[in-house]
Amino acid sequence: METIHVVVGKELLEATDRAALRTQRNRSALVRDALREYLRRLTIQAMEERDRAGYSERPEARDESARWESEAALSKQLR
Repeated sequence: METIHVVVGKELLEATDRAALRTQRNRSALVRDALREYLRRLTIQAMEERDRAGYSERPEARDESARWESEAALSKQLR
């Protein structure tokens, strides 16, 4: 594991310490988890933006989802 130094204001540090105490983690664990969650959300946001752009370039045909829904229904019946 690497060590980094992060500068935060007094209020943010106090809120961080309160959250760490409340969740029974140390400050470092809380910051690591928060950073992981933020990066996960960024990844999801990027995928959603990519998908949105793709659908904008090639909109779904009117009956396209209906075909998939009928395939799913048939598959479910065969189980």
